[in-house]
Amino acid sequence: MRKLSHEEITSQRPTLKELSDKERFPIISVLDNIRSMYNVGSVFRTSDACRIERLVLCGMTAQPPRKEIEKTALGSVDSVPWNYYQNSVEAVSDLKNQGIQVVSVEHCSHSVDYRKLEVEYPVALVFGHEVTGVKDEIIELSDHAIEIPMYGVKQSLNIAVAYGIITYHFVNEYLRSKEA
Repeated sequence: MRKLSHEEITSQRPTLKELSDKERFPIISVLDNIRSMYNVGSVFRTSDACRIERLVLCGMTAQPPRKEIEKTALGSVDSVPWNYYQNSVEAVSDLKNQGIQVVSVEHCSHSVDYRKLEVEYPVALVFGHEVTGVKDEIIELSDHAIEIPMYGVKQSLNIAVAYGIITYHFVNEYLRSKEA
């Protein structure tokens, strides 16, 4: 075994043009009032890796171009479709009106372990503010709420870490459903 060179790894990745011809996974991620531009950049980068359908940035969530986003996004703002809504309730309502299932990532009275939810695609995953979480109005509109089990004293993970766990899980579940 040996470590691959940057050139070897890059040769296995699609170009931006080739990526535009590939089918995207039917996952839409909604970022509601994410305050850290570095977290937003990390979400862009994970979204590229997971080839999600698109990102919906809402409220005070920063939009590209911003050097703080680009620092962690590493060019993925060019490979991930995204749009912006000032009002996240409007964004989620529009998704629901399109028949898209909405799943909030939040500790709620009826939230379930993310690994136990049987999801229907397309799906919209809602991630909320780093401190206050997903808004109550969005929770009320959601079809489901999921959470990541926490085994230590802290009640949550950084948004970028939680986003990676949840998004990869949903991509893998989608791919598994296509194999069946």
